[in-house]
Amino acid sequence: MSNIHAPTVPSGPTTAPVANGRAAHLSFAELQRKKDNIEEELKALGGVLDSHGVGMNTNLLTRDGFPRADIDVAQIRTTRARIIHLKNDYKDLMALIEKHLHEHFASLQDGDEPVAGAIGTDPSTLRDSAPENLDPPFARVNSVVDNSPAATAGLKAGDLIKNFGYVNHSNHDDLKKVGECVQGNEGQNILVKVSRTSGGAGAAHELQLTLTPRRNWGGRGLLGCHILPL
Repeated sequence: MSNIHAPTVPSGPTTAPVANGRAAHLSFAELQRKKDNIEEELKALGGVLDSHGVGMNTNLLTRDGFPRADIDVAQIRTTRARIIHLKNDYKDLMALIEKHLHEHFASLQDGDEPVAGAIGTDPSTLRDSAPENLDPPFARVNSVVDNSPAATAGLKAGDLIKNFGYVNHSNHDDLKKVGECVQGNEGQNILVKVSRTSGGAGAAHELQLTLTPRRNWGGRGLLGCHILPL
């Protein structure tokens, strides 16, 4: 998807179960980071349902048993399925976090000396200690319209996007997740982390920008910019 002016929700889950595979070997800080990403995505997906005026249990059929014509039934069903999938992932993830905490406090009771990278007694400290440059860029800003929400946020052509809300290089799904994030956060702030190189071959600078998707700014779409996958 090269144009995010028409965001869609991808069909079907794209993440692997968190209770096994690589997630079981993540550090506490990485698990916390993954938890934050899931929470942000659930919030965005809830915004998609809200935009249609439906919830998880709203009937999508008419009294005659036909799909309702006043809503996008296919998108709603896909969004609901994704929410259920993420909630299951979240439950497994919280079990892993709890397991980490139990193991940590058990080691303290045994008198073990703390080691580098081990879980601290204050989870929030570890959460903030996760390296900011873990995510490589996954998209490049191709153009920005003057006076658009993207321009107001400070985005510039050539910026390399590393994080767009909960979206990063591992889950952007050919930028479909960016469209989903935009649609689910209309009128709300989205944290966008970019890498910007000034003066051609100059050093890259890491920037954190606040982008607020909105309509009626005088141009097309909710952002007023065009981004391309790397």
